[in-house]
Amino acid sequence: MKLAIGSTNPVKIDAVERTLERYEPTVTAVDVESGVSEQPRSVGETVTGAKNRAERALAATDADYGVGLEGGVARLDQSPGLSLIMWGAVTDGERTERGSGPTIRLPDRVAERVADGAELGPVMDDLLGTENIAEAEGAAGVLTDGLTDRTRALGEAVACSFGPFVTAYYDVDA
Repeated sequence: MKLAIGSTNPVKIDAVERTLERYEPTVTAVDVESGVSEQPRSVGETVTGAKNRAERALAATDADYGVGLEGGVARLDQSPGLSLIMWGAVTDGERTERGSGPTIRLPDRVAERVADGAELGPVMDDLLGTENIAEAEGAAGVLTDGLTDRTRALGEAVACSFGPFVTAYYDVDA
């Protein structure tokens, strides 16, 4: 199985390879534009970014599937504060499926800076005294004390968006 992922971020590549390991994929990383802001600020914008990445990665290669992953922040009904969200999209060129990863409420001091226009990654780096946390454990790892990390969290979005392609439950003829 040949997959094209719409990112060169090593954490996103690792999330795809680990999650789909049993299918023995050949993964090609493609540097594509998400078509959304650097810091998506709604579920809709985050999903659109993932979809655009998947479609653009597939279009740039001869892969069987294009995979897009996008992290964003959003205010959710029935949930206080601002949350970190992760969405994935997978396309085979005919249909596109979407799925989410975990949602994690951001601490107020982080949420305030992000709500004022800052990007989550640099805010977390500033808070922690790190560089490129988004290419390591990510905010998900820090905010859960390692109970999950960015790779696993994004992997859940991969699994949920790829599932409809590998189970018969979504077949229109079934």
